[in-house]
Amino acid sequence: MNKLQAIRALKEFDKRGKFIFTKHDLIKLFIDDSPKALTEGLNRLVKTGLLQRVCRGVYVNVETQRFDSYVIEYIAKAIKRGCYSYVSLESMLSEYGLISQVPIDRLTVMTTGRQGIYKTPYGIIEFTHTKRSVSDILEHTLTVEGRPLRIATKEAAIRDLKRVGRNLNLLVEE
Repeated sequence: MNKLQAIRALKEFDKRGKFIFTKHDLIKLFIDDSPKALTEGLNRLVKTGLLQRVCRGVYVNVETQRFDSYVIEYIAKAIKRGCYSYVSLESMLSEYGLISQVPIDRLTVMTTGRQGIYKTPYGIIEFTHTKRSVSDILEHTLTVEGRPLRIATKEAAIRDLKRVGRNLNLLVEE
């Protein structure tokens, strides 16, 4: 991949609203490159500042016109692509005003994938595994227009907090 080709491709995807890429996405985008050439090309794009590596295998087009307050959710969605994931626990309880503390630099996400903590320049993403069925997840979460991840209902966020054994003392009496 050459720099001009990459700039054109990134601008085209930005017009379509895509500015977060996994390495797998970029492999499909630059199909003619060998794995070594792709890795070297990605490293060059990161060094020149066109792409930002936010965690292993996930990149952000820094020239995007689409940055909003949900960038970290787009990153979380890219990390756990293929899994059902939704914002819950302290992040949602704080949004609902049910806990006194506001997680400023952390997004708490329930996922059917592996649990893990990812440190990104946009904040920390904490994934907690859930064994809930897909139908149960869909029934107890909401889709919000413009938001990349589903969000837990108040009841589901409280239930998730109890299930994972987190500090229930954080809950504010209603």
